[in-house]
Amino acid sequence: MQIPAHTGFAGLVQDENWRRPRGWARPERLLDPVTNLPGVGPTLAKRLVPLGIQTVGDVLFRRPRRYETAADQVPIAALNTTDEVVIAGTVGDIRTRMLPRRRSLVTARITDETGTISATWFNQPWVAERLRPGTVVRLRGKTGRYGFDVKTYDLGDDAAKATADFAPVYGASEHVSPARLRELTRSAVETHIHDVLDPLPAELDLTLRRDALATLHFPDDPTQAEAARKRLAFDELIALQLAVLRSHDDDGVADALPQPGELIDRYRAALPFTLTEHQEAAIREIDKDLQKPVPMQRLLQGDVGSGKTVVALYCLLRAVEAGRQGALMAPTETLAEQHFLTVEGICRELGITCVLLTSGAGSQASRDAIATGAAQIAVGTHALIQRGVEFADLAVAVVDEQHRFGVEQRQALAEHRPHLLHMTATPIPRTLALTVYGDLAVSEIAQPPASRKPIITAWVGAERSEVAYERLCAHLDAGRQAYVVCPLIELSETRLARAAEAEAERLQKAELRNYKVGLLHGRLKPAERREVMRAFKARELDVLVATTVIEVGVDVPNATIMIVQEADRFGLAQLHQLRGRVGRGAEQSYCLLISRAKDDLTDNTKARLQALVDSTDGFELAERDLELRGEGQLLGTRQSGIGDLRFTRLRADRALLARARDAARGLVAEDGPWHDEADRLLQGADPANLA
Repeated sequence: MQIPAHTGFAGLVQDENWRRPRGWARPERLLDPVTNLPGVGPTLAKRLVPLGIQTVGDVLFRRPRRYETAADQVPIAALNTTDEVVIAGTVGDIRTRMLPRRRSLVTARITDETGTISATWFNQPWVAERLRPGTVVRLRGKTGRYGFDVKTYDLGDDAAKATADFAPVYGASEHVSPARLRELTRSAVETHIHDVLDPLPAELDLTLRRDALATLHFPDDPTQAEAARKRLAFDELIALQLAVLRSHDDDGVADALPQPGELIDRYRAALPFTLTEHQEAAIREIDKDLQKPVPMQRLLQGDVGSGKTVVALYCLLRAVEAGRQGALMAPTETLAEQHFLTVEGICRELGITCVLLTSGAGSQASRDAIATGAAQIAVGTHALIQRGVEFADLAVAVVDEQHRFGVEQRQALAEHRPHLLHMTATPIPRTLALTVYGDLAVSEIAQPPASRKPIITAWVGAERSEVAYERLCAHLDAGRQAYVVCPLIELSETRLARAAEAEAERLQKAELRNYKVGLLHGRLKPAERREVMRAFKARELDVLVATTVIEVGVDVPNATIMIVQEADRFGLAQLHQLRGRVGRGAEQSYCLLISRAKDDLTDNTKARLQALVDSTDGFELAERDLELRGEGQLLGTRQSGIGDLRFTRLRADRALLARARDAARGLVAEDGPWHDEADRLLQGADPANLA
């Protein structure tokens, strides 16, 4: 994988005299504070922290968002859309105006060969000090109510360079411009690029990582930029695949379970519905795995309300029928408690002993029952794998929303060598599943129960919130129940709980004064939380005001409408999970998303909310989320034990993924020359481990 000949950036990556011998490299220098770079003092360093930049390595391994040339510019006279574009021109008159509520507006007349427009900066009064009449500027933004609303800008020489070159553009902030970040990156490449080492063997025929980084930041054209990105993406993908392969190194053996028998027949007969074709297909795949003498490693993913828990309980009962134990581990106490209510209700009918164990529920008696085998099924949180909890004979474990658990927690459960079923209600695009889980078998339940109707979703601005609450009250008057989800604010859990309490009190006095309102948040004690859920299920409460603790696991069929306040603060996957709390019964259900005024939202946020309106298909939304958010954040890959995906574009890198998987297999092969160094390779291939 070689990058085309590079002639830019003063010939750095092609200058053999510049290249230092490997022994000269000092990779620990990549951990130098960013203040070691020329022109970076304490003030700038502090402003770089929100951008994720604290070390020189952070600068080098930060991918440009895009590249710009003169061809990207739009003449001012041709501005006739609200799309984000680039313009360039000369600064004329500059004015600063104060607006109500201590806001400010800076305006500047910008002129090019075709016309003039007023450029605007909201709440950035310092911009007026930087602009000078007669200066050339390059602006990125879009036309708005007051003129050209500026998102980023370059001034003077920086604007000229950006116009002339194939220039990288980095994610900036109001205090750090793209031009300043380009200058910072240039300094980092000049002073530290030779300290970047290659952990992968020369036999893979890869361009040096340092060459790829220099080319990525200062390419001559799009071909070079893309080749450099792919080279660096290969490091990320091979690190992922090495992690997956290493996690399976010690899978060992497991006892095969016998064919399903009388207990499974009774379980099927006890169900008040017929399983869907997708549920039956998943069960057949699980049965094949359980009858093999190696531990099952299967991911069961399905949309909200698709019936995954029924399949999970089938899996646990297969262990019980074999005279052994099953465990179901959930990431939160609320979800664990909901699972326990579902599982215990059926188990009681079948004569099966089931216990709940969380940090707030469960006793020494429960631990003793697990240790002696008297408890045939244990449901709980990570408390199931803490010290003092010993299973008598664990055969099957189900891990719900497993990506929310850390590596150590999952490994602690795997030490028992059970058959493992990973379960998620957040559908993962197949390419991403292959990347993060490697060869893990995947079962999908994409078919909802026949009685379920698609949830109707509407999106309104805050100015129309009264209409949303009128609709909610109409459902309550018809004998239904409702959820109101409080906005997701960057608060501690304690402050978020207080905000939820204040909102519940406000609603009880205003829009919902004629109804019984309950409150659910993460700071409630387990007993208090269980009582709130009991009252809501028993219809003693009309409305449940909640934080995102209801995101998964809450099942109340009589709840037919949900309002999500400030929905623009939530991610697409999270909104879809929240929406899944309604539509659990046969009645038509609704989800009303209330956001800030639509004109105040970014294009990405608008696309996210519109996607919810357009589709109720979790798998389709997962692909859309991948497009909107990128790979690095979608699944939270740090939970895999490696860093975020900074350079990988999974939709474009499928062939690269296959090559990385093949290379990883060769590196860890027992008879291969690199087997003993696989751990070092894993550490080095991850850009998060710079030194």
